[in-house]
Amino acid sequence: MIRVVFNLVLTEMALILVLLFRTPFRKLIISGLDRLKQGRGPLVVKTVAATMLVLFASTLYNAAEIHRRTAEAGFLSQTDEVLMAHRLLEASMIGFSLFLVLIIDRIHNYIRELHRLRTNLEARSEART
Repeated sequence: MIRVVFNLVLTEMALILVLLFRTPFRKLIISGLDRLKQGRGPLVVKTVAATMLVLFASTLYNAAEIHRRTAEAGFLSQTDEVLMAHRLLEASMIGFSLFLVLIIDRIHNYIRELHRLRTNLEARSEART
């Protein structure tokens, strides 16, 4: 599970870097995100995000349960320590992934808005001359 989420986080970070700098892939990524936001795309994205949010809550609940169990016993066994570290790593990776999805969405919206404003500005400057 951690390997999948880690690959997802690395992919999202690479996508953010492609969106931030003018690269040949930027236009391709923007058109792909535009198509993703049309039709059934938003429903699929919201479903996946809700599933990840439930997974995030479940992982946090499991970590809290381990912490409660060790607090009652008064000591932390080695098994519980490993399980707690694993759950916290999963939770932090999933949370960071959800955060990066929000960042990608905002960057995409800002790029679209900037493109729209530049197009309007060019049209107005051509209309004046």
